[in-house]
Amino acid sequence: MAYKHGVTISENPTSIISPVRVSAGLPVVFGTAPVNLAESQEFVNKPFLAYTYQEAVKGLGYSSDWKNYSLCEFMKSHFQLFNVAPVVFVNVLDPTKHKKEVSDSTVTLIKGAAKIEQDGIMLGSLIVKLTAAGEPLKKNVDYTAAFDSAGKVVLTAIPGGAIPEGHPSLAVSFTHLDPSAVAKTDLIGGVDVATGKYTGLELINQVFPMFRLVPGQILAPGWSHDPVVAAIMKAKSGNINGLFKAISVTDVDSSATGADRYTEVPAWKNDNNYTDPLQIVCWPKVKLGDEIYHLSTQTAGLICKVDAKNDDLPYESPSNKSLQAIGLVNDAGEEIEIGPEQANFLNGQGIVTALNWIGGWMLWGNRTAAYPGITDVKDSFIPVRRTFNWVANTIILTYWQKVDNPANRRLIDTVIDSMNIWLNGLAARGALLGGRIEFREEDNPTTDLLDGIIRFRVFLASPTPGEVLEFQLEYDVSYMSTLFAA
Repeated sequence: MAYKHGVTISENPTSIISPVRVSAGLPVVFGTAPVNLAESQEFVNKPFLAYTYQEAVKGLGYSSDWKNYSLCEFMKSHFQLFNVAPVVFVNVLDPTKHKKEVSDSTVTLIKGAAKIEQDGIMLGSLIVKLTAAGEPLKKNVDYTAAFDSAGKVVLTAIPGGAIPEGHPSLAVSFTHLDPSAVAKTDLIGGVDVATGKYTGLELINQVFPMFRLVPGQILAPGWSHDPVVAAIMKAKSGNINGLFKAISVTDVDSSATGADRYTEVPAWKNDNNYTDPLQIVCWPKVKLGDEIYHLSTQTAGLICKVDAKNDDLPYESPSNKSLQAIGLVNDAGEEIEIGPEQANFLNGQGIVTALNWIGGWMLWGNRTAAYPGITDVKDSFIPVRRTFNWVANTIILTYWQKVDNPANRRLIDTVIDSMNIWLNGLAARGALLGGRIEFREEDNPTTDLLDGIIRFRVFLASPTPGEVLEFQLEYDVSYMSTLFAA
């Protein structure tokens, strides 16, 4: 040690640790996007973080064909209808795999312009000729090619180029996206043994390393009604990076082969094992104008909107909050009418639906998919389950910095004091009814302490939804005396 002479200063770490902020409801959405309309085809099986609608369209493209391009439904709902952000999108449509080739198709020129009616054209693959046997024309010399507002390619002859005035047609060859070639195995994904590259739902583990944001919701509208996809979603929800928890928001198959009537939904839910505490089950779809949304899509937007109102604390239920809808429909687009009795029947089976009763169209249902098979309050109520997820994720991120510190009383006191201050603050704001942390001798045998294991117990109670407000009316005959008042 160096010889010292004079005044020296040293510092100790602060005994109270500020909690790390965790985004409670961050949606991570898996599906397909029209990447041919994007600025580049970079975001294929790669998480893409977007804070605005414009950013999402720029990175992934946009099409009103939501059946083929499911991520477009979510970006329209989340950014424009509910005005909440951010979202992590994962597009599994790969233009190098999910494609078709078209050779020498004829398009008609009208006043020097022609439209190719095929969707999903990869502009870089386009070859234009005067005739099928001719030589390729030069882009931006003989013609221009650009997408119109509907995503179709419009060819326009350049005056002075090689396309004669009044020429009747052109021969075009191109590669276009084939969304029908995307299978559930693409959405489920996996890990390439040779390259170590992640695809599909496996990419949920890349979200935190890439963006330092913890997933709060996992969604796949248009795919989550498949029991195999839903099973992988709920498995991922409970083990993100081996540490974090989220909740998967899924849909019931509302087609004729699934459950297109409300009486069929509970049996479909149980038969297909949509029964996990970390899962929300939604039925049917909702309509707004001519657009039809999966209920999971709007449920995710509503969850984020309610969280934002509460400073990103997930203790309030999205139930009985306004949807962006004017009706309910099944997969075939047929109108569905349900009243409070039918909606409550579904709620009693752990199914979230929508109800047009008082105040317009509302999301209706507080229960996770585990209900009624599991009635433990932390697993059966959506806001309680989400609060437990959020508290656990916050603890992990906050106290990770203390891992491998000396296991002494200073470490224990720092954890206890910091946690109790934080939990008391949450209780003061109404996010918890109460909470505390304890370090108990009986939980920490000497053999474990010698092995570097320290155990704490965290107790908390978050408010349950006031699902039933019961009033009893009684005729009080004593008020008859008012008849004789002066």
